Parts: sequence; structure tokens; C-alpha cells
Amino acid sequence: MSSRSIPLRIAPILFAALCAAGAVHAQGSAVAPTPTQLKPAVDQAYTQLLAAPNIKQLLDAVQADHDRSIDDLKLLTEIEAPPFKEQKRAEAFLARLKALGLTDARIDSEGNVIGLRKGSGNGPKLMISAHLDTVFPAGTDVKVKERDGKLYAPGISDDTRGLAVLLSWLKVLNDNKIQTVGDLLFVGNVGEEELGNLRGMKAIFRDHLDIDGMVGVEPAPEGNVLVLGTASHRYEVTFKGPGGHSYAAFGQVPSAIHGMGRAIARIADIKTPSFPKTTFTVGTVGGGTSVNTIAPDARMAVDIRSDDMGALLDTEKKVLAAIDEAVAEENKRWNVTTLSASTRLIGDRPGGRTPADSVIVEAAVRSNAAFGHKTLLSGASTDANVPMSLGIPAIIVGGGGKTGGFHALSEWIDVTEGWRGAQNGLVTVLGLVGVQGVSEPLLAKRPPRVK
Repeated sequence: MSSRSIPLRIAPILFAALCAAGAVHAQGSAVAPTPTQLKPAVDQAYTQLLAAPNIKQLLDAVQADHDRSIDDLKLLTEIEAPPFKEQKRAEAFLARLKALGLTDARIDSEGNVIGLRKGSGNGPKLMISAHLDTVFPAGTDVKVKERDGKLYAPGISDDTRGLAVLLSWLKVLNDNKIQTVGDLLFVGNVGEEELGNLRGMKAIFRDHLDIDGMVGVEPAPEGNVLVLGTASHRYEVTFKGPGGHSYAAFGQVPSAIHGMGRAIARIADIKTPSFPKTTFTVGTVGGGTSVNTIAPDARMAVDIRSDDMGALLDTEKKVLAAIDEAVAEENKRWNVTTLSASTRLIGDRPGGRTPADSVIVEAAVRSNAAFGHKTLLSGASTDANVPMSLGIPAIIVGGGGKTGGFHALSEWIDVTEGWRGAQNGLVTVLGLVGVQGVSEPLLAKRPPRVK
């Protein structure tokens, strides 16, 4: 197979072999087996797409646009976008969308960049997205540096590469005058990282009730398709006591830090199921005023995650009970009632999953096979959590290139032949929305949701 050609039809035995990989959660637990028998309509749609001369030309255009898209990648990476401070990058992304043809694109009230590329009519509306924010605080050096064939910069792969891929897709679709049947909603969203709490996605699905599906672009190995959204709850816990001198008040007042320590020890002993994978951690602690003071205050942050909402809620109940029991134990130790603890929910990321036999997953599997990749179904906590929690078909796919060092200052991407991943993702998208005169949409229109 040449560097530009895509097989028009895959023999059944070869196709099954390409799809035969099992499914493993990104952090280790099983998700679902990859489908080996696809719906006939899915195979037919992609056979038609990949045989069409205008689609072959479109894929050649993705490759030809690669160098220019890397310029977009560098430009956007070097605009810092800490959580809750994504505006400058949003403005730059908006300007690029408009320059490439989405003249009505805008920034919404939450800070998301949104632009609609209309289809020919009566087709589904598919959202294609990448997140604007990174985990890095303001003031981080985000200058792109190149060495040994790799580009290094905080946030360059997670998820600035996704933004650049969306811009490339828009350019080649417009340059080649490809008319999709369904609508494509281009989105650069805020609030994916840290305590952003998926606020961007929550706002989009609150305000746009007619979205029929979502394909998000994030760093992922070739063939990886994320179909499960890991739910999480995060708490800030504050312990308060009267405080006092470490010697003079000893035996009279409880310590907020000691109470917190008891809570941490109890939390550490909680048992969780390995399947569905369910985890917890006390991620940060703080408090006290001096080494010779019985601490009047202490605080900690707790993260609880699970692939199943029921298991998450069960673990959450145990964590909160451990905090109450620890406070009671510390008060009893000194025969007082002056220590208290309060909890505040600071993170609520809903969970869900897209069934392995759904059209959107089978579309990605078929596209992967066409590009010679085995499909691995996986899970994590991403923007797709929100639509999944609402029952809206959603997946995350890679944008091409090899990546590493996520969330570290040494984050990198090797974009050598990264256009292949961009081609693969675009073919997945086109099968879902259909191309006028080539194929009908695979993604079904859903009844509009009600607020």
C-alpha cells in the first residue's frame, strides 16, 4: 500500500484479524471486546467512501496540509491556556476557524469556541471537538522546542494537537468543496483539565439540545477508541478546632491535623472492587500554623473514581463516613466535641459508556481497519463523559503522531506522518455524517432533548 492509498475493500478474514484485539481500560481494567462483525450498512458506507475519487483527493489534501497544520500547532501551543484562563487561546482558535471559512463561529458564554459547518440538510449533527485548556499554570514556558525529530512543549499533545487537526479538517473540506449530509459542529472547549469540571461540555450540551453524537480528538495510540467515561467525585475537606499551645493546651483541645490523619488512615483502609475499576486518593493536604501549635485547621482534597456510578457512590459513602468517624475518634480522645469537619464537592464528572456495538464505535473500528490498525476499546475521564452520561453516542480518537509526557513540562509529540491519524479520524467522521453523492449518514438523528 502506498503512503497515500487506502484499501477499497478488506477481505472478511483480514478484517476480523484487524479487529480482534481485546478492550482494556487506559488505566488497566477491561471495557468490552472489540466488535468483529459489523453492521452491513457500516461496511457499505466505508466501502463507498474510500472508493470515491473526491474522498481520495480529500485524503491527499490532509497529507498536503500537514506542514501548515504544524504551524497552527506551534502557534496555539505557545498561547498559554491554564484552567479558567483559556480566553487568549480561544480567541486565536476562533480567528483560525473564521479564516478557514466558519465566518459565523463565536465564543459562547462559558468560553467555548463553536462554529457550525452546515450539511446538505436532514442529516444528523455531529460535534467534533478538542479542548483548549492545559494543566499548566500561568507563567509556564510554553515555547515549542524541536530536537531529535520531536516537538517539546507543555500541552502540545494534550490537547493542542487536537485543535490543529480540527483546523486541518475544516480547511481540506472547504478547499475540496466536500458537502456532508449531516452538520459538523466544530468545538474548542474549556474546562477539561483539573478542576475545570467539564464545564465547557456541560454548557454545550445544556445549550445545544440537537447534537446527535460526538467525536473528540485527544492524544491516543493508533487504533485506540475511547468508549467509556470514568466518573469522578472530588472533595475538599476542612477540619476545624480551637487550636492551642502544643504544651500548655495539650490534653484540652483536639488537633485538626491529627483528626485529618485519622481520616486519611481510615480512607486508606477502604476496599474497592477491581472490576469495575474504582479508586480513591487523598491528593493534597495542608494546615496548621507552627510546629508548636495544636493545629486549629487542616484541609485535604480527595479524588474518587470509578467505571461504574454505583461503585463510585458506594466508595464515596465510605470515604465520607471515614471522615465523620475520624472526627468523633479525635474528639473522644480528649473528651471534647470541639473538632468538626466540613466537605465541599469540588469536582463532579459524570460517567457513562458508548456500547461497543453502536454505529459510532463500529464506524471507528471500520475506519481503523481500512488504515491497517487493530482497534482497542478503552476508557478514561474525558470530554466524552458528558454526552455519554446523557446517552448520546460519543467516542474519543487520536489525532495522529506519537506522543508522551502528558501533564509534564517535558511533554512531546513526534508528528512524523501524523497526517495518517488525521486522515483516519476524518474518515470516521465522514462515515457518520455522510457525504452528498457518495454515502448516506450512519449516525441517526435523535429526538431533540428538552431542557
